[in-house]
Amino acid sequence: MSDVDGTLIGRDERISARTRDVIASVVASGTPFILATGRPPRWIHPVVDGLGYAPLAVCANGAVIYDSETDRVLSVAALDVETLTWLSEIALDVLPRAGLAAERVGASAHDAATPQFVSSPGYEHAWLNPEDTEMSEDEVLAAPAVKLLIRVPEMSSQAMVDALAPRIGGRADLTFSTDNGLIEVSASGITKASGLAIVAERLGVQASKIVAFGDMPNDVPMLNLVGRGVAVENAHPDAKAAASEVTTTNWDDGVAKVLERWWS
Repeated sequence: MSDVDGTLIGRDERISARTRDVIASVVASGTPFILATGRPPRWIHPVVDGLGYAPLAVCANGAVIYDSETDRVLSVAALDVETLTWLSEIALDVLPRAGLAAERVGASAHDAATPQFVSSPGYEHAWLNPEDTEMSEDEVLAAPAVKLLIRVPEMSSQAMVDALAPRIGGRADLTFSTDNGLIEVSASGITKASGLAIVAERLGVQASKIVAFGDMPNDVPMLNLVGRGVAVENAHPDAKAAASEVTTTNWDDGVAKVLERWWS
């Protein structure tokens, strides 16, 4: 199981030939290869194209299980409207300059019936997102969401978590996948580890038999759960601390180098 950005793909946002080839060997051996990412389902298909293989994917930091082969969302754990409203009130009290956005999901990756990314006026994207639908803040919070995104560009993501966590407690899960002033909020108990547990049960595999790769704090629960957690060299210190070992960077085929021990 592998995270995508900063781990599986390189600086060019592509999967290298070396990584693709060893993953093909993994799959040919009968061993599942699963993605675990903060990305929503609609951002999985470029990875599928690079792999030449359509895996199951734990998306939105564990909130969505997506079958990329059949283009079906298999399960969803969403923040309800009441919790979204409560979270927004706290976020804007603690971080009054914050912009809010919500990630939603439909029955498939590009479900036209569901506006999948909606943001309030003034929200500044941390990365290119051409699918954004700008709405009033009330409209952003008016439907269940798999993630609430809180953005303060002039702060670090860690500082934002430190400020919000004491007020939120266990009612939601806070994490981040970039330290660029963006935190991602999921329903309580929803992490990549909870998503991994669903997939492991579906496949009949014990978590202790799984190898997982990651690079950021949103990967830490997953790295702690599996039998062998591997961080890439460019990883956040928290991910390295949670890992059983550290491989080379994502742009130096760190994932491939570990997999080649068993499949080459």
